[in-house]
Amino acid sequence: MRPSGRALSLVALLLIAALVWPDPQMWVMPAALLLGIFGFDGLWARQVGGLEVRRTVAPNLSVNRDSPVRVSLRNTGSRTVHVTLTDELPDHCRSDDLPRIVRLRSQDEAEVRYSMVPMRRGDASFGCVVCLLRSPLGLWQVRRRFAAGDTVKVYPDFTAIASYLELLSDQHTIRLGIKKSQRRGEGLEFHQLREYRNGDMLRQVDWKATARRRELISREYQEERDQQVLFLIDSGRRMRTRDGSLSHFDHALNGMLLLAFIALRQGDSVGLKLFGAERKWVPPQRGVASLNVLLNETYDLHSGTQSADYITAAEELMTRQRKRALVVLMTNLREEDADLLPALRLLGKRHVVVLANLRERVLDETLQHRPTNFREALRLAASHDYLTERKQYQSQCLSYAHAVLDCTPQELPVKVVNAYWQVKRSGRL
Repeated sequence: MRPSGRALSLVALLLIAALVWPDPQMWVMPAALLLGIFGFDGLWARQVGGLEVRRTVAPNLSVNRDSPVRVSLRNTGSRTVHVTLTDELPDHCRSDDLPRIVRLRSQDEAEVRYSMVPMRRGDASFGCVVCLLRSPLGLWQVRRRFAAGDTVKVYPDFTAIASYLELLSDQHTIRLGIKKSQRRGEGLEFHQLREYRNGDMLRQVDWKATARRRELISREYQEERDQQVLFLIDSGRRMRTRDGSLSHFDHALNGMLLLAFIALRQGDSVGLKLFGAERKWVPPQRGVASLNVLLNETYDLHSGTQSADYITAAEELMTRQRKRALVVLMTNLREEDADLLPALRLLGKRHVVVLANLRERVLDETLQHRPTNFREALRLAASHDYLTERKQYQSQCLSYAHAVLDCTPQELPVKVVNAYWQVKRSGRL
């Protein structure tokens, strides 16, 4: 139990009265009366009970996204209760919606909804739901803890997949920034026959089917299926760089998730190799259900302080992956990473390589900022020099990679998806 704000205000008024009227006869009786009321209300407060509490939360959450939590309350007692509700959130989670105040009559039920944002991937465990019950006269608060130890999994951000599904048609996915490149010719693999549409090329017409149906019939093609996409993701110290509330490693997993989902829907196989602080190999697998395998294998992994060894990672991937594949290498490279070029050269002997090089967003912000003093001018000049060296090094990488993507973490998912479509439609695989 603890005194309420109302009780502290009454005590403060009594102290003021004692200072104003030093004669004890003026305030001893009111003090004794107030003390009695406090005691009576405190005994009454201990009998306040009959509250049932239950928390409901989704078992799987997305990092850095609002996640709804519901707390159901039921007053089984005979008196009305006033509840100040809060929750013991998992580590690395925050909420601006707590505490909440609820009034429950006898046998009433209520539901409190609040939003929580997980800031770190992995297993997250809730504590108890904590309720402060107000005494009948409002002079005391009784603290009650209700055990509701839920454990949830915080995954990489899969909300981009939901956005992609909502905008799945070609004319809508452009709103996400995803662009399907033009095919070479009609396509790579026959899909089906359909009625002729305005804009179809003459060589798409199937004349035998047209003669049978006595109307124009076109052949429809699709990208070749059953190809393989491999993610080679750096989990070393460079990927610990934070852009906003997430690290570059988190952003790389988010980009992997969207492209993996699209490739699996396309009928391709998707695999993963982590190198650096975390070392993991997930062989290529088919079917959209394989996305759960990638999620469960990576949701609790984090970048570390170890430097990435590109050559060793490339050698291990070449040993494990014999079939030609699209290799998407996600990292944050510097000019001093001299072993990257030999690694790209080795991978390019068998695979089509896309290098996704993450760029700190603060560099772009610095270039857009107009300097107002000497220190800011030096910072601007240093940023220009760094980016110039970066572009020169990336041009060398382009000699061994199909594409080099220089992008901020926020641009990464869309850019790797566009690179995937470009490779698919070019027939390089």
